[in-house]
This record gives sequence, structure tokens and C-alpha cells, in this order.
Amino acid sequence: MHFETRCVHVGVNKDETYNSVTTPIYPTSTFSWDGIGKTRGYDYTRSGNPTRRALEENLISLEGGLDCRATCTGMSAITAVLHLFQPGDHIIAGHDIYGGTYRLFDALFTQMGLKFSFVDMGKLENVQNAVTPQTKCIWIETPSNPLLNLVDIAGVTAIAKKAGAISICDNTFMSPYFQRPLELGCDIVLHSMTKYLNGHSDVVAGCVITKDKVHADKVSYIVNALGLACSPFDAWLVLRGVKTLGPRMEAHQRGAMALAQFLQKHPKVSHVYYPGLPDHPQYALAKAQMSGFGAMLSFDVKGGRAVAEQVMLKAKFFSMAESLGGVESLIEHPNTMSHMSMTDEARKAAGITDNTLRVSVGIEHPDDLVADMKQALEG
Repeated sequence: MHFETRCVHVGVNKDETYNSVTTPIYPTSTFSWDGIGKTRGYDYTRSGNPTRRALEENLISLEGGLDCRATCTGMSAITAVLHLFQPGDHIIAGHDIYGGTYRLFDALFTQMGLKFSFVDMGKLENVQNAVTPQTKCIWIETPSNPLLNLVDIAGVTAIAKKAGAISICDNTFMSPYFQRPLELGCDIVLHSMTKYLNGHSDVVAGCVITKDKVHADKVSYIVNALGLACSPFDAWLVLRGVKTLGPRMEAHQRGAMALAQFLQKHPKVSHVYYPGLPDHPQYALAKAQMSGFGAMLSFDVKGGRAVAEQVMLKAKFFSMAESLGGVESLIEHPNTMSHMSMTDEARKAAGITDNTLRVSVGIEHPDDLVADMKQALEG
């Protein structure tokens, strides 16, 4: 099956009694047993649920993995995989990753004995130079949040394998429609399903997709033991949303490209961060490892925080809000919103300033989005 067909049909035909064309929701917390040691595949919803498993089967198909565990949030997916490591283990991550991920690494898991190095992963030599005998993982986020810097997935995974470490990729920004890291050598892929996989801004959820049995078994155990599993209803919402992932991503990208091209020429904009623009420093890499350029972009306005706030408040079709990936367009100020949890020094090192605005482009008509951004900049 083609990708779009798998989005619609994998994990769906579960109702043998009434032949429902949509996957049923099983909201039960527990399941009765047929006898000691005899169940019909499920015993307790924290451990497994038919609706959640249907979603997991769909995501396995889309990312090309062996197994998947759907979790209650994107951050819980990250929390789950970090429990694969022991005190003293070293993890290399990008210096410009999502603020919530940075906070989890720097403030919480550091206290639990893990060690982190945050480097500019746009240059493979920086990654290689950060490797130590204790390095157990290289954490990939590409494109990065919010400045859309790219990481050479195949290059980084090769470094990880040589070091005896695993590679984990946060594929939230691209979704498996535009990028499939497992095919490029990654060991584990995760998503905040709150974003493009669900696509409708009405649920928070995450997932971890593995490609070998050892990691699959460990992640399954961790998710169950920590109680991180996605609820049946939330899983059903994501499974509903993922059916339209293909056409949504095409519509998102159409608007993002039009907006990026407009912003690039506007006199009140000093820089546009979008990998689909030919002058993006990693444009060639984007074309090599992605099948599209996505719907996220950032740009720097001239004039600092006051101008940035003016643009956000005057925009009509761009809601001033955090998050991303929904059908509606959003705009936010990373320095004071999504990346506020990073230290001032970390934001500065990542290149995030008061001039920076991040946009999640929805599926509205590109002409309307461009016209709205024009009046917001010039109003």
C-alpha cells in the first residue's frame, strides 16, 4: 500500500461483530479473564488496549518500525526512552532543541545521573568531537525547533554506531510523511502526536517507535511500569487524525512555502528560517533526506520584542499560541514562550533572540495567510 492508503486502513478493521468502518473505542480500564493465565490479549488498559494498539499498528506501518508504544504526551515519550539509560551514561544532543526537551535533560535527568552535551549538530565534526567512552546515545531533532537547522541523520547515526551508542530521532516537525529516520539508520523514533500526527489541536499524546526487539521490549516495559500509556479515547482521536496526514501535510507545506517566499522579500524581515528556500544553508541536505520541507518556519523581524508582539497581536489567521501541527495557523515568540524554559545563555547560543517569531502554518489558503501576515507586519 502507498503511504496515504496505510494512513487510512492500517489498524482500522477491528470490529468483527458489526463491521464498523472506524476503529472502536475501548474505554474499559480492565478486561475479564477466561481462566488463570488465559486472556484474549488484554488484561489492563495501562498495559495494553485494543484502541491504542490499533493506533500503534498504524504508526509502525508509517515509520517502518517493528513496534510502537503510544504515550500520554510527547514529553512522556521522551521520558520513556531516557529510562533506557543508567547514571553516568552520556547523551549528545543539539544545542537548539525544543525548550521542553532541553529542560527535561538539563534540569531533571541531569539530577538523576545522566550527562548531556549540547552541541551544534549541523556539523558532524562537532558530534564526533563530543563522543566519550560513556556516550550511549545521540539525540537527533531535525529540523530543529525553532530555527529549522538540519542534522545529517545518516551521518550522525554512523557516528553513533561506531561509538557503540544508539541514535534517537524526534521526528515531530516532519512527520513520517516527509521524513523516515529509521530508514536512514536511526534506532528509535519518537513523536509528539499532539502535533501533525493528530493534526487537530484537540489531544496531547506521544509515541515511541522501535525497530529491534530489544529496544521494543524495554520501551514496552518502561511505558507500562511508569504508567505513561495513552488513553483509549486520545488514541482514537489520533487514529482519526492520522487518516488525513498525507493531504494535510501537502496543504501545510503549500502555505509554508508561499509564506516563506513572501517574508524573504519583506523589508521588515531580516531573516527567514525555512529549509525549502534555496538559500537555506542545508537546502541540499533537506532535499536528500526529506521528501518535503514541512510547515514550520521562523523569521526575525527588525525592531525586537515590541515589533514581534505587534505582529502576533495584529495577525487574524495566526493565533498567538504555543504548539504546532494543527489545521489552524499559530504564531509564537520562542524567547518568551516555547523556549522560555531554556537558560538565557542556552537561547543565545542557539540563536534565538527577541526578534524571532515561529510560525506553524495551517491548511488555510496561502493567499489569505500571506495577506494577513502582510497587514500584521505593516499595520
